[in-house]
Amino acid sequence: MSKTPALVGSLMLAALLAWLLAPTSLPEHWSDSETALIASLSLSALPPPGPDPGNAVADDARAARLGHRLFFDARLSANGAVSCATCHRPELAFSDGLSIAVGTGMGERNTPGLIGIAHSPWFYWDGRRDSQWAQALAPLETHFEQGAGRGAVARLLAGDSAYRAMYRELFGELPATDQIPRHASPRGDEAARSNWRGLDPALQAAVNTVFANAGKVLAAYQRKLMPGRGRFDDYADRVAQDGAVWQDDSLSRNEIAGLRLFIGEAQCVNCHNGPLLSNHDFHNTGILPLAGQMPSMGRFDGVLEARRDAFNCLGEFSDAAPGQCLELRFARDDSELAGAHKTPGLRDAIRTAPYMHTGAFATLAEVLEHYNEAPVAMLGHNEAKPLGLSRRELRQLEAFLRSLDAPPDTAPQWLAPPTESPIQP
Repeated sequence: MSKTPALVGSLMLAALLAWLLAPTSLPEHWSDSETALIASLSLSALPPPGPDPGNAVADDARAARLGHRLFFDARLSANGAVSCATCHRPELAFSDGLSIAVGTGMGERNTPGLIGIAHSPWFYWDGRRDSQWAQALAPLETHFEQGAGRGAVARLLAGDSAYRAMYRELFGELPATDQIPRHASPRGDEAARSNWRGLDPALQAAVNTVFANAGKVLAAYQRKLMPGRGRFDDYADRVAQDGAVWQDDSLSRNEIAGLRLFIGEAQCVNCHNGPLLSNHDFHNTGILPLAGQMPSMGRFDGVLEARRDAFNCLGEFSDAAPGQCLELRFARDDSELAGAHKTPGLRDAIRTAPYMHTGAFATLAEVLEHYNEAPVAMLGHNEAKPLGLSRRELRQLEAFLRSLDAPPDTAPQWLAPPTESPIQP
């Protein structure tokens, strides 16, 4: 009996769907160059964070303990309700799950995660700070983040007996703060700036030193936040030992197909390389600005701000010698950096949505679609080129990216507020 047209059509549709959903046929080995590249992406290739020459207490356990307390302390905000952990939530790889950060007010950019960030030479999407401790200071005074101001930071450290003792052990005695208005900062509103101008220059210098030290202990804590090994790392290490290994229990066939695309046809590895899957550089990828905003100048403005920052590597509050500040001294600042933003790492990417500096994309699928199309940039030029990948290949790439998730390689006590209350008379 012959098949009816409807039945034939159904069988053809089922066959087409099976073909679309089936994993790509893979060769049963990796080439020598692919093997070396895959090995370079494993956490086994990640060294400890390099020294921070500007921060003499970067690896001091006492500084990390004080920084841990400060990180979760909402008193370091103008309204007493916002801590660093408000926007950097441990369960979201220290991002916040929002398109645009919200502190004491609505912010301007998406909140990046902090896992592994100690390996980066630049901070913020535009790289406007050149060290982790300098970055930690900016939100404390930015009005829509924490907005406390350096005067309030000095007063808190001096007024809390536990903080005062911990600070003294690291840096010596705190200055007397009875003459420091709580609302005093050269970066605040007019009232805060007026209060700051009214301080004796010697007291201003003392407050600046305390403020810089607060950033240094916050950085010492954040250096503890390291990525953990996941299924991909187990697979990469097996491939490194034997390139003939192309499938095992660590990754599925679709995830392996996504890895092959990642290091090959999709060109992701051009920027997302190394164990953290970031080259820590800046690129224009044609991301549209937020509604009502002009396109961000990105790295072009960021490097100029980093050079002006009083707390940069070459500044008087840095512990570095000038010869140790090569990144800042020789940073590119040409017009080609207009619209360029920092390449984020891809580990734990499924927990750091939404994506891009504007929080424009809610899902990894949307990010991949953007790169597949590579639209024209509103400012400068989009460095990415259209990929022309199929729906199936995009799904395979997403499957690989999801395989990069893993719990952080950080002791549990660092991933939650301190068990002791920071509020002590």
